[in-house]
Amino acid sequence: MWQLYQFPLCPFSRKVRLLLSEKGVPYELWRENPWEGRDEFLNRNPAGRTPVLQDPARGITLVDSRAICEYFEETVDRSPMINGTAANRAEIRRLVALFDENFFGDVTAPMLHERMKKRLIYRQSPDSRVLREAMKLAHEHLYYIDHLIDHRPWLAGPTMSLADLAAAAQISVADYLGGLDWTGHDQARDWYAVFKSRPSFRPLLSERMEVIQPPSHYADVNA
Repeated sequence: MWQLYQFPLCPFSRKVRLLLSEKGVPYELWRENPWEGRDEFLNRNPAGRTPVLQDPARGITLVDSRAICEYFEETVDRSPMINGTAANRAEIRRLVALFDENFFGDVTAPMLHERMKKRLIYRQSPDSRVLREAMKLAHEHLYYIDHLIDHRPWLAGPTMSLADLAAAAQISVADYLGGLDWTGHDQARDWYAVFKSRPSFRPLLSERMEVIQPPSHYADVNA
């Protein structure tokens, strides 16, 4: 069975978990805190980042969430997540990059640093200025999701795709850390509520990071 090395608030691990669940691929969760820099983990991925997916029986190790997702798109026919015409597939990949890079850099990464790493690793207080800026940028990203959902059933087109999984993974971490204000974002909130009710998403909503607790609405599928 596949072994997924991850930690609860890694958005890229969450994206992979969503994809594996949607495709019905069984896997085991293995907790890995990448900031600890364990030699055993660095041997699996010299970059020292999660997620890492390994099948010891077959001697396969996959690293980087996009590479992992593309691997299963190529090897598992069920529930394709990069589908449609060449133009449709290009749009899916564009949006995956947008959320993996821009949303992560603008919102998720500073939230993780200020509200998780500073607390658990550095024993420091968060910088309120950095948090305010991240929340401001989060509004801009949610406005873009509002725009997309105004014109499409799903973010990249007529069917759910890897773009939706990538966005939901980033949003779920930011939401856990209290970094999102859903006021004025009815389209984005309704789209995300659909995700929260999916069987693939429920395990994420039930997990908690030690010491850090999410806001009350986090696991509410109706909120």
